[in-house]
Amino acid sequence: MNALLEPRARGGYVDPNWPPPFPLGKNEAPVIIYGYTPSFALAMLGAILFLLFTVTHTYQVTRYRTWYFASFPVGLAFEVVGYIARILSAKKNPYNLIYFIIQYFFIVVAPVCLAAGVYTILSALIHRLGRQHSVLPPRVILWVFITSDAIATVCQIAGAALIGVKQTRREDPAVANNILLGGLAYQVFAMGVFIVLTAIFIVRARAQIAQQRLGAFVAAFSAATLLIYLRTCFRLAETAEGLGGDLSTKEVFFGTLEFMPIVLAVLLFTVWHPGRCVGRHISATKEEVAEYSPSA
Repeated sequence: MNALLEPRARGGYVDPNWPPPFPLGKNEAPVIIYGYTPSFALAMLGAILFLLFTVTHTYQVTRYRTWYFASFPVGLAFEVVGYIARILSAKKNPYNLIYFIIQYFFIVVAPVCLAAGVYTILSALIHRLGRQHSVLPPRVILWVFITSDAIATVCQIAGAALIGVKQTRREDPAVANNILLGGLAYQVFAMGVFIVLTAIFIVRARAQIAQQRLGAFVAAFSAATLLIYLRTCFRLAETAEGLGGDLSTKEVFFGTLEFMPIVLAVLLFTVWHPGRCVGRHISATKEEVAEYSPSA
């Protein structure tokens, strides 16, 4: 019983208003691994918003035939699954390991798909505004960062899945956490390089951006990219601390540094969708360049 009174040391929390089940079921932990009882209101808000965003972005991708941006609604669908699992934790049983594992896996991995969509936008902008403004050719940028995204995805999926296995077996998840940490660190590095290359391109192409009336879209694209990067940096810091650290055991950090940045980034791309503002293809034709001159 004393072990239950030391939740921080064990990476968990015992809710005085929601005692742990006794006897413990096969998929139940003696503590709430979140470090808190998840907020039902936040989880429900996340599930509803991301469901609406998934439907909207799926429609936009189909309408504008921007198949290069198809990873974005996939990432949003991942978010929906993750927040539904948080709803079950908050409302049904916060001690259930399966709910924790599902939400952790899907919410951690989802922004990797969102980042893949962001990478394709820069390639489309380079084709439209002029390759001479970019440090690297658009095809090179696309393949380098999509490959980086794939590496980060594999590491994060493997790490998140192994954390789930270790938690289910009630074993030390340190090694699995380090795998996830490596994937997040690589993603932070890759996105950092991407942001530098994007900034150089935008500065060099500023005259073309103004001429083609793309200022609002480029501003939205830049802000959304930085928001996704902020969230990735938060996850890196959280993972470095481990499951029992302050960043993972206080829901205010989850709400302000995980939930809010992703919602705002997705909202920006909902209003300024690349299919409407840039074009239907990563490699834009001259006709498309002339056709797409958004007034937004």
